[in-house]
Amino acid sequence: MNITEPTPIQAAAMPALLAGKDVIGQARTGSGKTLAFGIPALERLDQESRAVQVLVLTPTRELAVQVATVFEQVALRRNIGIAQVFGGRPMGAQRERLRRGAAVVVGTPGRVLDFIRQGVLRLDGLKLLVLDEADEMLDMGFAPDVTRILNAAPRARQTALFSATVPDWVRNTSKHYLKDPVHVSVDPRPEDGAPIEHIAYDVPEGGKWQALCDLLDLRGDDSILVFGRTKHGVKKLARNLLQAGYPVEALQGNLSQPKRDKVMQAFRDGRVRILVATNVAARGIDVSTITQVINYELPESSSLLTHRIGRTGRMGRKGQAITLLTPGDGPKWRDLEKGAGKRIARAPWQGAKAAIEATPEQVIATVPQRPVAPPRVVFSGRRRRR
Repeated sequence: MNITEPTPIQAAAMPALLAGKDVIGQARTGSGKTLAFGIPALERLDQESRAVQVLVLTPTRELAVQVATVFEQVALRRNIGIAQVFGGRPMGAQRERLRRGAAVVVGTPGRVLDFIRQGVLRLDGLKLLVLDEADEMLDMGFAPDVTRILNAAPRARQTALFSATVPDWVRNTSKHYLKDPVHVSVDPRPEDGAPIEHIAYDVPEGGKWQALCDLLDLRGDDSILVFGRTKHGVKKLARNLLQAGYPVEALQGNLSQPKRDKVMQAFRDGRVRILVATNVAARGIDVSTITQVINYELPESSSLLTHRIGRTGRMGRKGQAITLLTPGDGPKWRDLEKGAGKRIARAPWQGAKAAIEATPEQVIATVPQRPVAPPRVVFSGRRRRR
């Protein structure tokens, strides 16, 4: 794969995994986490066994495909069976693949659990179970299925959790499933060491569309990822951009899996330069040519904001993230900043050219810093019943 030096997360995590220890690994997006657990997983396989020995769970189909592709590259000359198991594709072909034997299974929790219940996927010989993007895997949406899968796996297994963000609640939850884990945190604040310039711009009410079009007009030959919030909103935004003459595709959860695969491949190949997506693209898209991420609409959490802007600046490359804010976005933005634990450079919109050329340091230097007023406390005179 033409890789000669391990990245920091690989150098820190691989020795512990090769030694059979449980690991919690945290490093920013694009830092090489997949190889950090993929290489030790394949090195420790018993090639004489036909059992499933490695199971990697991911929150999205796109991430499952990406992880499986990396495993296949590493195992190219080793005759190791690797199965992809996730929804949106016929179960029959995946069932047959498992029956033929696979040492490594990469999939999403729902489909993996279906095959476990059907008796097609047996975990008796499992050696290593990996939760990729662990913060989302242990969150409420996936937690019930993930818990059932963990309970179906042998107690003697090795378990690893990897993510760009590992909040305290994830560490506390992991105590139920990991044994004396080695904690590896390469950059505790995922964005601090990244070559990503993230700036938020205040645009007038109703001004996001024009600001977006102006930015896309200056895009050059690189790829741009535009984030919306809802499936319907992303579909509508992509349709409007297409009608305006921009080479754009949409990626959202209502697309069939073949269509999602087709869109992603076109984006990776550079045949489509602009991708408008929901948060389904915030995890699992590894496209090195993405030089700019535009948050057209805000995400639901600071963790998702981190993962969104981490789609650019991959593997040390320079990237830029721009968030567009209207007056109504103010309260939500303050919550996201608070959750991220850092202030993000913010300035009035002065046009696309100024935005593309600006750096966070320049923005901070040119924007007047208003003193923060003390909070105003009002007593109503009536005690609220608790």
